[in-house]
Amino acid sequence: MPNLEHPAYPAADLLHLESLVPCRESQVSTLLSIFGERQQFSFPSLFIYGHTSSGKTYVMQTLLTTLQLPHVFVNCVEYFTSRLLLEEILIQLQSCSSGTEQTSPVHCDTLNDFVRLFKQAVASRELQDQTLYIVLDRAEQLREMEANILPAFLRLQELTDRNVTVILLSEVVWELFRPNIGCFEPFTMYFPDYSIGHLQKILSQNHPPEYSADFYAAYINILLGVFYMVCRDLKELRHLAALNFAKYCEPVVRGEANERDTRKLWKNIEPHLKKAMQTVYLREISSSQWERLQHDGGEPGQLKGLSAHTHVELPYYSKFLLIAAYLASYNPVRTDKRFFLKHHGKIRKTNFMKKHEKTSNHLLGPKPFPLDRLLAILYSIVDNRVAPTANIFSQITSLVTLQLLSMVGQNDQLDGPRYKCTVSLDFIRAIAR
Repeated sequence: MPNLEHPAYPAADLLHLESLVPCRESQVSTLLSIFGERQQFSFPSLFIYGHTSSGKTYVMQTLLTTLQLPHVFVNCVEYFTSRLLLEEILIQLQSCSSGTEQTSPVHCDTLNDFVRLFKQAVASRELQDQTLYIVLDRAEQLREMEANILPAFLRLQELTDRNVTVILLSEVVWELFRPNIGCFEPFTMYFPDYSIGHLQKILSQNHPPEYSADFYAAYINILLGVFYMVCRDLKELRHLAALNFAKYCEPVVRGEANERDTRKLWKNIEPHLKKAMQTVYLREISSSQWERLQHDGGEPGQLKGLSAHTHVELPYYSKFLLIAAYLASYNPVRTDKRFFLKHHGKIRKTNFMKKHEKTSNHLLGPKPFPLDRLLAILYSIVDNRVAPTANIFSQITSLVTLQLLSMVGQNDQLDGPRYKCTVSLDFIRAIAR
């Protein structure tokens, strides 16, 4: 029995729509109830919010396109000023009313011009007889525009006296939108995150035709068992599923296992999924490079990715400052003379030193160090002479702002501030190279 039912739309279209938006039937049903019939006045403005990759944009585009409802869809990140945004809405309105992509240039400098041109654009019979939907994706950008833009969109139906509904899509809650002076309250609707069962159902629909649906569903179950705790993004999970499926099928292709040997297939794919955990969200390497790594059995670290080049963005002396900070955090003060002086004389290795040198300082964590010790190590590891100028001190402040260093003491202390180095050994090795 179909979940979507509405007397104003054909049953075949609703059935097709239901197949396109799995696990979002309840949200689509609510939207259809709000929209009503084509010629009815709908709610003036809707505010739909939820975390990233929860289906807000996809569901709205699919709903409006499948039911052939007249609509305008604008991304507020792409059209980041009020003039660009208003002109883009009018340009898309022209194409809706004329039915062609050829549109004349539109100049709209003020909101009054937009209301006047909007009335002219919807004067055609096609747009007068049914509700027009204006969808503003990434609507949190509206807060950066003029103060009258957001209140005007919320009551555009009243300003234009036309059958129009404005839909705002955002990852931010409405309380962070509401102006201090007050405005028309939209109808708010929340899109929850996909559960693991929803992700299993959605990802299993993309199974290749040469393999059975149960075989691909078992692969998706293994993939979600590894990645679900660290990644809920449907787009990333779909990318990971497509990227690693060939490796999962290798025992079946070679004839070493059949589709029901789940244990053998899991042992083959497990190390490769752990490697893929290192690049979740980063996309450090391309799909072709990752497939080549899987074929050759290499490590992701062999390719130069984003994390290996983050030090490139640091200034010249900031790299040496970070190295000096790492040395100061993980080496005891008593070893400075031995490490950083050419003629340090004879140093006795007491029983105290031998006892404590058995424990790795990396296991104990970074230790705080004063500013003068940091500068002393810096002067010893830099080849040329470095003057303690304001530029050096400003770069230390920048490293604290970037959270590569953390300040332990305060500036008003008599002995000066104390710092800790917060980066890992691999990061410092990349910089030192």
